[in-house]
Amino acid sequence: MASNQWKWQEPGTVWKGVGIYHVTMTVPSREPLLGTLQIPDNDPKQAFVERTDLGKEIVYLIGSIPNYRPQIRLLQYCLMPDHVHFIVHVQQQMPYSIKAAIRGFWQAAKKAGREYILSISPNDIRNNEQNTPSPIFTEIPFIRPLSRSGQLQTMYDYVRMNPQRLATKHLMHGFFRVQENIEIAGRRYSAVGNTKLLLSDRFETVHVRHELLNLAATGNDHPLRNYMNGCIIAARKGAVMVSPFISEKEKEIQTVLLAEEHPIILLADNGFRDYYKPSAGLFDSVAAGNVLILSPWPYDPQKKRVSRSECVAMNGMAEEIANLHF
Repeated sequence: MASNQWKWQEPGTVWKGVGIYHVTMTVPSREPLLGTLQIPDNDPKQAFVERTDLGKEIVYLIGSIPNYRPQIRLLQYCLMPDHVHFIVHVQQQMPYSIKAAIRGFWQAAKKAGREYILSISPNDIRNNEQNTPSPIFTEIPFIRPLSRSGQLQTMYDYVRMNPQRLATKHLMHGFFRVQENIEIAGRRYSAVGNTKLLLSDRFETVHVRHELLNLAATGNDHPLRNYMNGCIIAARKGAVMVSPFISEKEKEIQTVLLAEEHPIILLADNGFRDYYKPSAGLFDSVAAGNVLILSPWPYDPQKKRVSRSECVAMNGMAEEIANLHF
């Protein structure tokens, strides 16, 4: 595999040094070749993945990484029906990069995948000499360094909660399905969440303007606090709050709205990729029907940051939605 296929890595990362990494490997076809999701009593909290023979082998290979790379410690893993997550800690400087260690695991996983395909459909393959099994794991595992404070605990929780979140998506499929061409005020959006929120009688925007922040910076924070409190009071009185929730203070308002289970409409600066899943902070609120996420843009896998022009555009969209009578 050509080395230039590793260039998605974040620039400036010391890949041979001490660090913690989150690794994801996916079955490109998204077939459940690694296991089957089980949801006892339709309770997502009891969900687990019953492993196939291939799933068991992948777990074994993950657990074997420290045997071949003693500088690496396995911290956590979670096998899902069509992908696997694991977190590793490189405890001391290595003569090779973490990419080399994961490449070794990946090659072993591809071999296991070929053997698994042969085992479940040997007759089909043997009756056609040209029909040789192709590697299941054709995509290079994604490696993400964890460097910011609190990032490790967040990733622990994310990996641990994967079966529960997948079970919730299965049970509440309508709220997690990407819906296309939702027209609002002549604009078309992609949507995830509860579209019935658009039928509400009252909407209010959340937009903490620079004037309020500038006053707070001079010591006069009363207008800012009054505005933020006013947003929460409006939600308590039944308004659906609409915003991209970009700034720090807007995110603080969003946190309170979600904690109090008020409905919100969130404008997003990027569209929805295949198999999109809301962030951990939004997931439960989406499942409860309290959130609608809208984006007028197609998904861009290269997008990293929101631009100022996009911020202005999304605040304008929030105003459009708030001023409409559906």
